[in-house]
Amino acid sequence: MDIGLQIKKLREQQKISQEELALKIFVTRQTISNWETNKSCPDVKSLIALSNIFNVSLDNFIKEDIKEMRELVEKSTIKRFNVMSIVFLIEFIILTISAYPLFSIDGYIGIIIWLCLFSITLYTANRIEKFKKKHDIQTYKEILAFIDGKQLTHDETQQEIGKRNYQKIIFAFVTGVIAFIVCLVVIFIFQHLSN
Repeated sequence: MDIGLQIKKLREQQKISQEELALKIFVTRQTISNWETNKSCPDVKSLIALSNIFNVSLDNFIKEDIKEMRELVEKSTIKRFNVMSIVFLIEFIILTISAYPLFSIDGYIGIIIWLCLFSITLYTANRIEKFKKKHDIQTYKEILAFIDGKQLTHDETQQEIGKRNYQKIIFAFVTGVIAFIVCLVVIFIFQHLSN
């Protein structure tokens, strides 16, 4: 965060000591020192007082920090989306691969276990869909742009909105085909292992 450097720079430009600044905004000299070394941050009331003392707008005073905080939030949001996607992929693979072995167990135990795995996978998929709706990312291109931390232009966004329904249908079809193929492979492997 740059706010500590900003406070120090503005204080030194006005030739005010830490003690004098502390008296003007009713804090201790140690508090000013902590702000300047980024050990702590001023609260909103202190930020307003500092912007008045230094005769700078609050917006200019904290603009770089807001930009940096926004970038941190965006990075953590992208990381969360990536983690959810990886978790869903792992759950989907486990769900698909475990279908035949669990269904071949006598009684309902295997089916109940598989339904539990299915419920967990469905829950994760639902969370991903809610996340995508919240951030208005639906198509492959929108998702890639989001992961890269970029924004699509207005024209690109309009084109992607037109593609959303088609891509959902294609995605559902491809997912079904992949699940079917994996199930066939698992069945084939288990039949050869049991012979």
